[in-house]
Amino acid sequence: MILRARNRGPAAVVLGRIDLVRALARAGIASVVVAPLEDPIRHSRHVTGIVDADAPSVVDALVQHAAPLAEPPPLFYDSDRALMLVSRNRDRLARSHRFVIPAAELVEDLLDKGRFQALADRLELPVPRARPLAGDDDIGLRFPLVVKASPHRDRRWEEAGLSSKVLRVDDPAALRDVLARIDGTGIEAIAQELIAGPEERIESYHVYVDGDGAVAGEFTGRKIRTVPREFGMTTALVTTDDADVAAAGREVIERLGFQGVAKLDFKRAADGRLYLLEVNARFTLWAHAGAVAGVNLPAIVYADLTRRPRPPAARARAGVRWIWPSADAAAAREGGISRLSWLLWALRSETNSSFALSDPAPYLARRLRDAVGRRAG
Repeated sequence: MILRARNRGPAAVVLGRIDLVRALARAGIASVVVAPLEDPIRHSRHVTGIVDADAPSVVDALVQHAAPLAEPPPLFYDSDRALMLVSRNRDRLARSHRFVIPAAELVEDLLDKGRFQALADRLELPVPRARPLAGDDDIGLRFPLVVKASPHRDRRWEEAGLSSKVLRVDDPAALRDVLARIDGTGIEAIAQELIAGPEERIESYHVYVDGDGAVAGEFTGRKIRTVPREFGMTTALVTTDDADVAAAGREVIERLGFQGVAKLDFKRAADGRLYLLEVNARFTLWAHAGAVAGVNLPAIVYADLTRRPRPPAARARAGVRWIWPSADAAAAREGGISRLSWLLWALRSETNSSFALSDPAPYLARRLRDAVGRRAG
């Protein structure tokens, strides 16, 4: 990692992961992380303070941390849970912090799968056809389908024996089985037509739209592997330079009237058409890869929030990879890739979720903690 001289502005407050911390660090910006006290992220050389994520009220802890500071610190977040926390406490947090976030109603529309589908239909966004599940299997959609909890999964989903975050349903009989499982649980769900193809056909548009409605930074990317292989968590990804993905992303952002930071996921169908799957109105694990590729969205946002000059404008470089090493090694083996071939490939990846030669302490602390835990067990 190439680090610039330490920025003289306030440390960023980060409700997020090491990828976001390291993206900020590339611009010389230190972080105060919201994390449990035992989290290895606190050992990063880029972290100058901790706000206890296990405090009775995280919002109270954030406000108390900011109270004695000379200027309100910028606040960053990279999960749906953190987005919800900031959005639903925006009025109070805005008195002590600076942050970018879309309008409250739009945040709720994007977080709730049912509301998002209704919004997409209203704005004629290019989403797959979908319907709420309403107790019978004649829903007028083409199989195969995917079924998702609405607004989002909770413990009832697992209690009903539905372990996957998204369920594939290939025929009416399988749909009847899902309906039987959720009957009486209070679970609401939607069914959506499946766009065929592997997960590597999921391509994304990453953007920061400033307060004037202008695109201040953008780049595109593509998944390489996930675990599990269908509807799984990303284990490897790569930045791209796809004009059609960027154009599709800009059109969606314009129709939404969006301001803030977002990742838009599209699925490319066999005919090349891009279907919008979701809009994440927050920073993501892509932050570090994008920064290495030349578009540091967190650093641009930081500059705006602290009224400092933005980093020089740049076009993102295609081919920058990010991996989740342990999970991606398993995903690669499942895909028939030998351990040696994967290792040689992984060593050429510019960013990852764990080890960084310039910032090794979080990785070493995690390994030590795991080793102590195994001995204690």
